[in-house]
Amino acid sequence: MAREKAKVYINGKLIGFHPNPEALTKELIEARRNNIIDSQVNIAYHKHTNEIYINCDSGRVQRPLIVVENGKPKLTKEHIEKVKRGELSWQDLVEQGIIEFLDAEEEENALIAEKEEDLTKEHTHLEINPAAILSIITSMIPFLSHNLSGKALHGAKMFKQAVGFGQANFRMRTDTESYLLHYPQKALVKTRTMDLIGLDRRPQIQNFVVAILPYYGFNTLDAVVINKGAIDRCLGRLSYFRTYESTQTRYPGGQKDKFEVPSEETVGYLGEEAYKALGEDGLAEVESYVKGKQVVIGKTSPPRFLEEIAEFGVVRERRREASVVVRKGMDGYVDRVILTQGPQGDTIVKVKVRSDRIPEVGDKFSSRHGQKGVVGAIVPEEDMPFTASGIKPDLILNPHSIPSRMTIGHLLEMLAGKAASMKAEQIDGTPFNDVDQEELEKLLMQHGLRPDGMETFYDGISGRRIEGKVFTGVIAYRRLYHMVAHKIQARARGPVQILTRQPTEGKEKEGGLRFGEMEGETLIGHGASLLLQEKIVEDSDKVIQYVCEKCGIVAVDDKIRNKKYCPVCGGSKVYPVEMSYAFKLLLDELKALCIYPKLNLVDKA
Repeated sequence: MAREKAKVYINGKLIGFHPNPEALTKELIEARRNNIIDSQVNIAYHKHTNEIYINCDSGRVQRPLIVVENGKPKLTKEHIEKVKRGELSWQDLVEQGIIEFLDAEEEENALIAEKEEDLTKEHTHLEINPAAILSIITSMIPFLSHNLSGKALHGAKMFKQAVGFGQANFRMRTDTESYLLHYPQKALVKTRTMDLIGLDRRPQIQNFVVAILPYYGFNTLDAVVINKGAIDRCLGRLSYFRTYESTQTRYPGGQKDKFEVPSEETVGYLGEEAYKALGEDGLAEVESYVKGKQVVIGKTSPPRFLEEIAEFGVVRERRREASVVVRKGMDGYVDRVILTQGPQGDTIVKVKVRSDRIPEVGDKFSSRHGQKGVVGAIVPEEDMPFTASGIKPDLILNPHSIPSRMTIGHLLEMLAGKAASMKAEQIDGTPFNDVDQEELEKLLMQHGLRPDGMETFYDGISGRRIEGKVFTGVIAYRRLYHMVAHKIQARARGPVQILTRQPTEGKEKEGGLRFGEMEGETLIGHGASLLLQEKIVEDSDKVIQYVCEKCGIVAVDDKIRNKKYCPVCGGSKVYPVEMSYAFKLLLDELKALCIYPKLNLVDKA
């Protein structure tokens, strides 16, 4: 009998069975709409599994929708008028069952109409506004409803990577890393969400004149070409701030660290040049220029152990160097020096270093539609293509990056930006509520421009007219914080790890680039296997070890007695073998596991 009945779950826990699940679901939903049970409770009936899920636990994402009955929304014009007059509140609408909150589970059984004119008898709910489908960040992408969903996600992701005017108190802040765009602008094409959160007061874009055109192969794939003249006029220019911090610690024996310019007697003295930017107090002077590996906070620490006794029986203390140096490649000007106190009364110093970041080849730019790309070339202004009226684009985008990505919103924003420039007004591009293409075309025609956004261009190098028309417009572009200056890494020789004797890992440790399994296979595929030997052994951890001919294990090379012998049989018939140190380490680890690895020596062919 129980098998025919529907299972009823509350918060995932089976609490019983019911013979008429559809009637129960309807009854519970009615009770919620009549404010008998809480508006936060969601009820969903799954026909295919014959189960009712009732959810009232925390952590569920819910969204409000207008209730539809018999193809008509419960929210009428009278309700809207009352809300405007302040006679009805949002909570009243929820309590009266006009608006209800659905979670992901209940939404599965709902048929939601986008607009009122789309309603049919089958519809259960109506969107308050279709833009409410989107998150705050996503709804800030203009003309989003014309884009592919994947690119919308990309565009939303890059909102968080954009550099702009992020905080008004940036002078006082001591974030480890921060960025400040020098001339951020209001977007010519905005969305209503941007108005609601006040994005124009914290702008993060600049309006670029963009032409969609190949340029001598410099914008192949996703690369973009930028006008050097625009960069000279501060396009995409920003300040990068990095804060260095140090604490004057007190030690149990009454000793303490000291901020000072270390003297030559200090253990680990870095040389006179390193301390050039320091003032008498051991802290860098404000607005002094500091280079990588130069000291910004001069500090000495007491010795770890009691020092030696000097002449006349006096204990001489040799302090240790404990200064903070600027990171490699992060040269800049000392912007601010802040002195404060920690919870234990220790003095804390923070030095903020400011450096200019001018767009260069390899820096990343992106529109709001996920059309990201790195700078492929910075072209002198005189070599940029130009229109008959002398307009030169700030950025040239490759035409191949549009069709496969289907970012029609990008093209519409370019058109709307052009119309907004002519009209000298912001244009609304809110998703699902945006202006029609026809309206934009009409605006452009009124100002004597082609309605399709096309222009005749002339090659800046040859002066010849470019065959075919070029689509050009104004669009908001963001400079992202991925900069080549922060990522570039190269090494010839450098530090190695103690255990494996292989090069260290990572940019900060001056590490090498890993030549992995797949890279090795490409060399074999190219028939360049000798290069593989060079990369993996010669350039990494090559070592010559003596191996016993009889036992096949690594021999002892006694440098003091100038004697080479086998530790097992004591024989002196040992021969030099070239190997990777990592291999020698493997042999040692096998021996530690009581496994006898034996190398069979043969004559070189």
